[in-house]
Amino acid sequence: MSILTDVNTADVSPSHVEAPGHPEADGATSENLATSNVVIPVEEIQKLLPHRYPFALVDRIIEYVPSKRAVGIKNVTFNEPHFQGHFPGRPIMPGVLIIEAMAQVGGVVLTQMADLTGGLFMFAGIDGVRFRRPVVPGDQLIMTVELISVKRRRFGKMQGRAEVDGQLAAEGEFMFSLVD
Repeated sequence: MSILTDVNTADVSPSHVEAPGHPEADGATSENLATSNVVIPVEEIQKLLPHRYPFALVDRIIEYVPSKRAVGIKNVTFNEPHFQGHFPGRPIMPGVLIIEAMAQVGGVVLTQMADLTGGLFMFAGIDGVRFRRPVVPGDQLIMTVELISVKRRRFGKMQGRAEVDGQLAAEGEFMFSLVD
């Protein structure tokens, strides 16, 4: 099982706003925004997620809707360690890492949910995952993850979608479990 996120991290609120005059910049909280252009940089993501190099797979959150969804970016670069062997002469990002990157974007949503506290989120299942195009060095992976449901504050389901240049690269549903 792979770690999705640790919810015992310090409370970090998305604080970096791209556009001047954005409602959050004027004192509104992210909880009451229907959609958000909030940018969460890698330094803030590291306060939310336990993942570190070489498993930190989210460079920035570019959209965040509390308890609902997040859109994250992964800049794929040739100097990542998995490209040495996957595959020599034809580097392709492993599908399992694309899925992990989407799960980490979902982890940003989960860490901000007040009713899910304590413990560690881990994968409990993955359904309907399909890979549609290879992801290669130089690509920018745009990942959209939406929370579908949470049951008994311990189990949940998310829908993820990863795109490169507007083309679908991967999609699927992820189940998570909160463990002590």
